[in-house]
Amino acid sequence: MSNSSSISHFLLLAPADTRQLQLLHFCLFLGISLAALLANGLIISAVACSHHLHTPMFFFLLNLALTDLGCICTTVPKAMHNSLWDTRNISYSGCVAQVFFFVFFIGTEYFLLTIMCYDRYVSICKPLHYGTLLGSRACAHMAAAAWASGFLYSLLHTANTFSLPLCKGNVLGQFFCEIPHILKLSCSKSYLRELGFLDVSVCLSFGCFLFIVFSYVQILRAVLKIPSEQGRHKAFSTCLPHLFVVSLFFSTATLAYMKTPSVSSPSLDLVVSVLYSVVPPVLNPLIYSLRNQELKAAVWTLLSGCFRNIKLLANLENYLQ
Repeated sequence: MSNSSSISHFLLLAPADTRQLQLLHFCLFLGISLAALLANGLIISAVACSHHLHTPMFFFLLNLALTDLGCICTTVPKAMHNSLWDTRNISYSGCVAQVFFFVFFIGTEYFLLTIMCYDRYVSICKPLHYGTLLGSRACAHMAAAAWASGFLYSLLHTANTFSLPLCKGNVLGQFFCEIPHILKLSCSKSYLRELGFLDVSVCLSFGCFLFIVFSYVQILRAVLKIPSEQGRHKAFSTCLPHLFVVSLFFSTATLAYMKTPSVSSPSLDLVVSVLYSVVPPVLNPLIYSLRNQELKAAVWTLLSGCFRNIKLLANLENYLQ
């Protein structure tokens, strides 16, 4: 990273031209982040506190909620800060950290989505083997493999990206530090090495995506054999939104990292990046978790207990006064 030591900071995409639009952007990001923090926080708390939710499916949902919180907390707070204080600066070390953690959480999330698809495939298509294939030890190993793979994947891309000499300024056309925009600042053909790594990453991601699609095709074939129309409707209403979210995540992330400069524009880059970095952490709790009756009951029990404790504390305070 010494090749870029002359750069002390980067300039992110300007929030807006007028103060009113800057405050609007701040409010939008604030609303999105609060929704993601609340929904994912409730999922984590409910799964952790409810013993009857200690099953493979909810275990993976808890891990997915953690990655969603990580994604939101890595990119959105800095964008909110820039909009509120009318600035574009991010320090060099801050940019390195943002790239590392963002790629770490995004990579881990994609691996977890693949594992969760496998969990649904086994539970529906091979129910008699579910306890064997997805025991507690196997689930722990798969989750650990997802987090470790995300860490190594992020470490590789971050180290390779910031080892390049950057001599084309320090202006990034994005609201957070994104690898393709950093590569545009490189003045060395060595950036082709990172593009090669990105190509390999996309190929691996495409392999996972094909596995997800194949698994859902098998799931839907099994669902069509269900005699109950209500059962088929419930399965379709669950599987199709899952497949939609995964497709949105994969397609927009691939477009963000592999599009050519000829189809690149500030508005397109911004929309695509929001779709794969900000939207999934908000949609995932709704699609994967809060439509589940067991989880909704656990969340309601958790909230009822919190409200009851708050009421007891308020009554105690009034009594002491």
